[in-house]
Amino acid sequence: MRLGRVASPDGVAFVSIEGDGESRIAKEIAEHPFGTPTFTGRSWPLADVRLLAPILASKVVAIGKNYAAHAAEMGGEAPADPVIFLKPNTSIVGPDAAIVLPKSSNEVHYEGELAVVIGRPCKDVPAAKALDVVLGYTAANDVSARDHQRHDGQWTRAKGHDTFCPLGPWIETKLDASDVDITTEVDGEVKQRSNTSLLLHDIPKIIEWVSAVMTLLPGDVILTGTPEGVGPIVDGQSVSVTIGGIGTLTNPVTAKR
Repeated sequence: MRLGRVASPDGVAFVSIEGDGESRIAKEIAEHPFGTPTFTGRSWPLADVRLLAPILASKVVAIGKNYAAHAAEMGGEAPADPVIFLKPNTSIVGPDAAIVLPKSSNEVHYEGELAVVIGRPCKDVPAAKALDVVLGYTAANDVSARDHQRHDGQWTRAKGHDTFCPLGPWIETKLDASDVDITTEVDGEVKQRSNTSLLLHDIPKIIEWVSAVMTLLPGDVILTGTPEGVGPIVDGQSVSVTIGGIGTLTNPVTAKR
């Protein structure tokens, strides 16, 4: 099932997205998409509604340097254990929403990633049972102000600006995320091309590690790390992150006025 959120003529709603191409239909879900969704009976052609970020997260937990080649391009060795940091939920935006470059930064980078969406409250989840708590997967862009990152020595400001966590276009609930391609393009030029089989710490290990620290709630998002090829984005460009089996998340880039 493809789960999303839309702004429709009748308001904001969770939906199931069915069909392909121009024939896609958004079927309204009653209340929320967790557990076994029920439907209101209302639906709209997907072309007649606006896709929003597919989930409302209480928190975004991100994994740093989880591809060896990216750790190397950042000038360090791959960490033995997962390195986690948080992005505020106010950084989340949906497809086609602008990534706004802050005036205080002159070096903002894209980071295409696979995102995991949690489906139920959980704590201290063993890796063997970790996939049981997953609602599904979506595409993400862990936008990062590199100059802030270098200056501060930790990553909260660099990663936490409003609009610095695009998610979408929807959540795919039926996906073997252990071996899917990740591609990031800027203005149509491929900048990142990798596969989740190269994750240093796989998704079950990540969920075990994170849930040992903090309770995860339905809708919480875990960013699994970006591969090599990160680089700058500037005003007027467009960034697209494509995840095999899910789809493409595209966002324009604009300078803060």
